[in-house]
Amino acid sequence: MGKLNIPNISCKINAYCQVNPSEDPQKVERAVSNILSNIDIHVKDDSLKATSTTLESLLHIHEKIHSRNTQKVYGRNLRRNLVDDSTWFYLNKQAAFVDVVTLCENADESPLGPIKIILQSKHIENIIEWLVSNSQ
Repeated sequence: MGKLNIPNISCKINAYCQVNPSEDPQKVERAVSNILSNIDIHVKDDSLKATSTTLESLLHIHEKIHSRNTQKVYGRNLRRNLVDDSTWFYLNKQAAFVDVVTLCENADESPLGPIKIILQSKHIENIIEWLVSNSQ
């Protein structure tokens, strides 16, 4: 499969997660950087925040959504959480650590807390469409 056509849509991508006392902050950082590329990561006290302004950061998630045919599930989540120009979804942190993208419907599905990915854009519908449409 060639390079995906990534739309040139201005956006803000934020990822947040807890860093629990039992967790190694570097491993939590690795979990987030496994699923998001080209991001700035900041760990402060017991939380991690990652930021990006390019859709390219979501490429790994996009590829996993399409390779596993989970577009409908992600689409439902993204539309359910849509408020104004922002939407979000949870990913399982332990799965991310082993480079697996696993959607969580609820925060408590991820025992050490999920990674919350927040997408913001004036063209949020186009971003949702790109993430979950069946066309490549």
